[in-house]
Amino acid sequence: MKIVILFALIAMAIAQDGYPTKFDNIDVDEILQSDRLFKNYFNCLMDAGPCSPEGNELKRYLPDAISTGCSKCNQKQRELTVKVAMFLIEQRPEEWIALRGKFDPDNVFAEMYREQAAKFGITL
Repeated sequence: MKIVILFALIAMAIAQDGYPTKFDNIDVDEILQSDRLFKNYFNCLMDAGPCSPEGNELKRYLPDAISTGCSKCNQKQRELTVKVAMFLIEQRPEEWIALRGKFDPDNVFAEMYREQAAKFGITL
């Protein structure tokens, strides 16, 4: 019995080393190009509407990803993060400002990531 518990604890520790990957292949371009889908995700993140399972997952892990520099993100998740940030900054600046206001109200993380974002062509 102790071995089963030990394996369960190890499995939980390993799972915590990264974010879940079950939504890594979601079509982000489809969401960004659809006003309806974009609005649903945005409202979910802003606590202004219901959340899809994917939205709940994003909402759950986004604060940790922001505060840790996406240290638990895999390569695909990092690429999607850059894509979405660039889209928001260039195409949806009002929503970008609202999200920053909610998830980084004191501008702490924007300052912390300014140099790194510049490498991707993102101006914070």
